[in-house]
Amino acid sequence: MKKNLGSVLALYPTLAVVVGTFVQEKVNWVLVAHVGIIGHNRILVSLAKPHFTNQGIKATGRLSVNIVDESFLPAADYVGCVSGAKTDKSGVFAYHLSETGAPIIENSPLVMDCEVLDNYETDTFDNFICSISATYAEESVIDENGKIDYCKLKPVLFEMPTYSYLRTGEVIGKCMSLGKSLKIENNKNKEE
Repeated sequence: MKKNLGSVLALYPTLAVVVGTFVQEKVNWVLVAHVGIIGHNRILVSLAKPHFTNQGIKATGRLSVNIVDESFLPAADYVGCVSGAKTDKSGVFAYHLSETGAPIIENSPLVMDCEVLDNYETDTFDNFICSISATYAEESVIDENGKIDYCKLKPVLFEMPTYSYLRTGEVIGKCMSLGKSLKIENNKNKEE
């Protein structure tokens, strides 16, 4: 029997990313774990309203989503611990600007350059709906078919209840193949 835990958000772990934008003409970074997929060409970046970064995202309409791997996790964690309103975080990462002007972290193996299309506001969060203008990937995380290989990338995951980072990188099965044997069993049972 399952215990009712109440209205608990239980979709963790999620990808840890560093969002980059310009705030008052200076690069600012923030660690974010509230990101999501909206179809195949849109993402959601959700930030608590008090974040300094939100000002820049609203003003520029641009942001980068830099996937965190273990190589720069300490710096990523740092930009999530200090406020850009009190600390200049522009020098934490080596970066360059994308074609659209969003700051891209040099050490991030996978980056999405995004344009903000809308902001779905709740009482406490700005939820930026973004289109992906470009995705940049290091050659080392691309497979022989030109696709992102997440086993090579090994993005860091964040789990909220314990504030822990988790490792990824192991394939446990292939989608659309694990369930085939169950489909056959179900169809057999229906025929009988």
